Amino acid sequence: MSRRSGVLEFAVLGLLHDAPMHGYELRKRLNVLLGSFRAFSYGTLYPCLKSLVAQGFLVEDNPDVEYVPATALNGKRSKITYRLSPEGKQRFEELLADSGPEAWEDEHFGVRFAFFGQTDRAVRMRVLEGRRSRLEERLERMRSSIARTRERFDDYTLELQRHGLESVEREVRWLNELIETERATRTGRGPASPQSSDGRGPADGSSDPPGPPYDRPGRSS
Repeated sequence: MSRRSGVLEFAVLGLLHDAPMHGYELRKRLNVLLGSFRAFSYGTLYPCLKSLVAQGFLVEDNPDVEYVPATALNGKRSKITYRLSPEGKQRFEELLADSGPEAWEDEHFGVRFAFFGQTDRAVRMRVLEGRRSRLEERLERMRSSIARTRERFDDYTLELQRHGLESVEREVRWLNELIETERATRTGRGPASPQSSDGRGPADGSSDPPGPPYDRPGRSS
């Protein structure tokens, strides 16, 4: 299974874990949950659904009704509703418990974070700390690269590199705040709200932490 299809499988199982849905509704929920940066087309979603059905993770309700396109006369179309099988629920719980290196990567972390409300606290901590470690390694490489190439690039290229560096630094700060919140909650000292860099409260006066370019579809509980 490719990395991208694995992300989609996890997201589909997670959404259907809450309630059965038909494909059109599921696609809308995926786009809302994961953000417009990860918009899925029908051409991507439906093969994934069919694969999950074939593996026994999903069940199709009303699968034998012929698809009828919407027209001006009928104004509607037949819908197949997808729901998790017991095996699908077990599969989602297994994926939810995985805190290995794949969960720290750019392709997976935003999706994993979206389902943190259903994730065990110990797993959340391992994913957050792993993600922070991965980004700290990336920061070191980026800083070394900028130092080596400073004399060879023009001001605009250097500015682009600095912008990328600042984005990663911002996400590391956000992860530090989330990790501290998790620790405070675990030890009974919280929950604490992630603080802005000046320590006066949540950045921008909002309840959402500053952070990476995700739409922050889920918050840790």
